[in-house]
Formats: sequence, C-alpha cells, structure tokens
Amino acid sequence: MTTAKRPAPKRRGSALDRAVAQIPVPRDALRTMGNWTLGLLVFGGLVMGVVAMGIPQMAWAATAGAIGEAGFTVRHVEILNRKRADADVVYDIAMSQQSRAMPLVDLTGTRSELMKLGWIADARISRRLPDTLVVDIVERVPAAIWQYRGRLVLVDRMGTEIAPVDDRAMPDLPVVVGPGARRQVEALTALLDTQPALKPLITASVWQGSRRWDIIFQSGETLKLPEGDGEAIKALAWFARKDKQSHLLGRGIVGIDMRDPTRTVVRMAREPGGQIDAPAPPPVAPAIQTPPPLQTAPVSAPVSPPANTVTT
Repeated sequence: MTTAKRPAPKRRGSALDRAVAQIPVPRDALRTMGNWTLGLLVFGGLVMGVVAMGIPQMAWAATAGAIGEAGFTVRHVEILNRKRADADVVYDIAMSQQSRAMPLVDLTGTRSELMKLGWIADARISRRLPDTLVVDIVERVPAAIWQYRGRLVLVDRMGTEIAPVDDRAMPDLPVVVGPGARRQVEALTALLDTQPALKPLITASVWQGSRRWDIIFQSGETLKLPEGDGEAIKALAWFARKDKQSHLLGRGIVGIDMRDPTRTVVRMAREPGGQIDAPAPPPVAPAIQTPPPLQTAPVSAPVSPPANTVTT
C-alpha cells in the first residue's frame, strides 16, 4: 500500500513583502537607478582626488592673492581700549600680517599672540575693508604688587602676573610677599576691605606657611593673624578697635601675635619688662568674639622696623 506524500507548504512572506511584490518595477527604472548610483560614486571619487591634490586651496590662495593685488591688503592697525599695554608690541603683532591679503589674515593666530601679553586679558581681531585690522583689547586691572625672590610684579585679583615693577616708582597698591601670595590677593583684598581705616597704614602682607597672613604696618609693627578667613576677619576687627581706643600703632610695639585664639601676645621693643597699658574692654559686637587681655613678652634688644619691602 503506497502512501501519497503531501507537498511541503510554501513559506509565506510577511505582509510587507507581499505588498512590495505587487508593485511593478520597470526594467528602465532599475537601469536608471543603477546609472545614478554609479555616477555618484564616480563623482565622489573625483572630488576626493581634487581635495587630496590641494586644488581648492590653491584656487582660494590665487583668488585671495588677486584680492590683495586689488588693494585689500593689511596696511593699517587700529587699537581700541588700550591704556597700559605696550602699543608698539600690539602693533607689531598685528602688522606681522602685512604681507598677506585681507582674506588670508590669520585672526585666530593674531589673537593667540596678543593673549601672551601680560596686560591683555582678552582681545578681538576683525577686518575693516579695504586695508585695516581692528584690535579691540580688554586689559587686566592690577590689584597688588607681588614680592618674591627679589622680584616685584604687578598681579591682578586672580594672581595673574601682569608686568614687572620698578621699585623706584612703586604704584599705590597692596604688597603681598611670599610663595603663593599672589594667588591670595582676592582673599586679602576682602579681608582688608573690612577695615578700610587700616589699609593706608599697611606696608605689606606676608603669606605665611600657605595658610595665614602677617600684616606689617608702616610704623614697624607686625600683626600675626590666625588661620581661616573668618578668624582673620575677627582678629583684624578686634585689633582695629583696640588701636582706635588706645593707639597701639607707634607705641614701641614690635608685634601683636593673635595666632592663638585663646590669647593675644604683644612684644615690645623697649627694655626688658616694658609693658603697655591694657585698654578698657570695648563693647562686644554680636558677630565678633573679644580676645582675652593683652600679654607682653619682653625683648632683650630693640628691633628695627622692617623696610617697605620684605625679603622672603
């Protein structure tokens, strides 16, 4: 008895396949699509070859050269907002482009060179046709004089070095001394701004141990402030009140040590055992804690007041 074999069922495609199969595609359309694809590939290869050979760059250089020969070449430089930056240096950097046609001037490169100058915080370079480069600069504002390793340098609030300082013509700016002191100018400015009456009396501020300030006054005293911005502000406020009440400055004191918040030590420049009268305690401000009474430590020999600049 023979068994009839049932034919295997045909695989049925998806609904999308069946729908696409119903769309008639003429042979001419297929041939056209193939031609377009081949043409695009050939065109892309030609473009890549032209770029690789530098033909567009040569064409642009030739065009820019023709523009330069027509009179569009750098001949003048206009400098805006310059006050202290060296005008000759700025001019020389900008005019280093004078042999180039205006379209070929490297504005980014010119700005990068200008940004290397200490006085310049920012710069914008633009073309003014037919023949002028406009240099608009923003200068840094000096905030202090940094003294370190025998150098005197102007710095801004962020500690950026601006320019050397001639000690024969010192500008009226705070002097900060020591390694790392230039990075603390903004914090020192905020500290001294809390007691503006003391600022004209200060010769220099020494950054000690990368953590605190010694304030040196014109009359020779050294005020050793504690660590921390808040503690330093409290100590300086207390000293300002004491000086206003009893005129501590100019009375033969060598130093006032306030590094220990539990006591204040005063060193004298007179004979051993010399003391100053402790002033009456001032009213306590809400935000400031009054340190304990002054203590004195005798000094065996007079101490000469420091010079206007301090060597570290």
